[in-house]
Amino acid sequence: MAERSTAAVDVADNSGDEPLAAKADEATSDGTAEAQDSTGTESEPNGSGTTVPTPDLHSGHKLAGRYRLEECVTRLDGFSSWRAVDEKLRRAVGVHLLPADHPRARSVLAAARSSALLGDPRFVQVLDAVEENDLVYVVHEWLPDATELTALLGAGPMDAHDAYQLVSQLSQAMAAAHREGLAHLRLTPGAVLRSSSGQYRIRGLAVNAALRGITSDGPQRADTEAIGALLYAALTRRWPYESDAYGLTGLPKGVGLIAPDQVRAGVHRGLSEIAMRALANDGATASRQEQPCTTPDELAKAVAAMPRIRPPEPTFTAPPEYQRTTYQQGTYGRPAGPGNGPTQPVAVPPAPLQSRTGKALKWAVSALLIAALGLGSWQLAETLLDRDKGSDDPGTTQTNPENGDEPKSVAESKPVPIMGARDYDPLGDQSEKPQDIGHVYDGDATSYWNTDGYFTADFGKLKDGVGVVLDLGKVQQVGAVDVTFLGGTTSVELRTATSAEVPKLPTGFTKVAQGSGTKVALKPGEPVQARYLLVWLTNLPPSDSGNFRGKISDIKVTS
Repeated sequence: MAERSTAAVDVADNSGDEPLAAKADEATSDGTAEAQDSTGTESEPNGSGTTVPTPDLHSGHKLAGRYRLEECVTRLDGFSSWRAVDEKLRRAVGVHLLPADHPRARSVLAAARSSALLGDPRFVQVLDAVEENDLVYVVHEWLPDATELTALLGAGPMDAHDAYQLVSQLSQAMAAAHREGLAHLRLTPGAVLRSSSGQYRIRGLAVNAALRGITSDGPQRADTEAIGALLYAALTRRWPYESDAYGLTGLPKGVGLIAPDQVRAGVHRGLSEIAMRALANDGATASRQEQPCTTPDELAKAVAAMPRIRPPEPTFTAPPEYQRTTYQQGTYGRPAGPGNGPTQPVAVPPAPLQSRTGKALKWAVSALLIAALGLGSWQLAETLLDRDKGSDDPGTTQTNPENGDEPKSVAESKPVPIMGARDYDPLGDQSEKPQDIGHVYDGDATSYWNTDGYFTADFGKLKDGVGVVLDLGKVQQVGAVDVTFLGGTTSVELRTATSAEVPKLPTGFTKVAQGSGTKVALKPGEPVQARYLLVWLTNLPPSDSGNFRGKISDIKVTS
């Protein structure tokens, strides 16, 4: 009879934004290369001198009547990993498969069930753990829009803010896992994913180690050292051991562990210290008078004690001024300027002769216009005389407070043109769908700009908000900003700035209005002067993909 875990079967996919990597890890955390074959080898040694047959499965095979295998991405040591489709929930998932009589099948099931019970969104979630028809399989999230840390490191070293976010988020997540008695033991660049919102997620908690039969007498120390190795690689694009791994070059042989700020110029000194404390090289840490961090919790506290590293300053390029083209008579098609010489005169054809009927019609129309002007002047003069005499009935055609009429506003609001716009995420990864920013002022109610997806309405508590900066081209009066949202009620603030450049942080703007809804009129107490307007989203509505997103379809500014 099939044995199913108490893990979250049929759990909805709450990510919608991140992909699972397609290849198995290339090396263990100490840099030792591991055998790998993703081309379909039928069997691999299991480390005990025996051979474990790999299940003979193929694309299109269906598990439990719902998980259709699509592509084998790893085949190693008697187990295989697949990209699959959950036909019941119509979403992509990942599946680890191994025979029920595999020597590690029991430990894999136990690890998967324990990981599923954690339910921490910072980890790729286990959705199902099953023993069925002589097979054991573990189903987990397949996250379609994230980037594996291996690929990020392949592009070059990270800046200080990104490296700070990496070590901060990983250490906090692993500290939470260890408090529940769970270890990773395979925390390599291939096990870390970064979403488009800048959040890091860890895959394979407990399961990756169980699949490979890895254990440790000091699991907290092992995971802490692995985080230190990832931070070291992020700062230097070098692997902190002598062996090359994950596409990274190892350290020179025989020189030992060198601090990151001695390997590469410009490395943040505080982060270099943190990496060395996590790697716990006694010689290096003793010379810097720092105690090593031996648990993820100690590492998280050491990172929290550092001065916060701010993100790089955003750059904003103002759009070019509108170039007016002038023309001179006789030079149509060429702009007038000092470089244009005299041109040949253009012959103007004589006007056609008018007929007698045309002349008569012209004089008739002229006479009617003169009569109408005279009548209007007479009526205006009579009205003015009556007003001066103070007649008993002032009438209702003029503005009279005694009749209950409201006086007409002398100054009417006028549209203020938006000269340019840009996404604004200085507290995150600096980018929130910049390719769609023009939709906020294109006048098309069906187009929109949206934020990244977040786990909660308050941006997963990672930041205070995100927004859009509008450039009015020059400092001018702003009386109201009307914002139309899609997707649900959104909380928003209006902030203004008169500076020559966009302020680097939201605190550089002045908050003048706030509101909430799907159509929000942001009106200061009285008109303000501003060049830059920050439409700052502070609370997001839920989206169809299970996360939270803000969507702006239209912004209008009036004086």
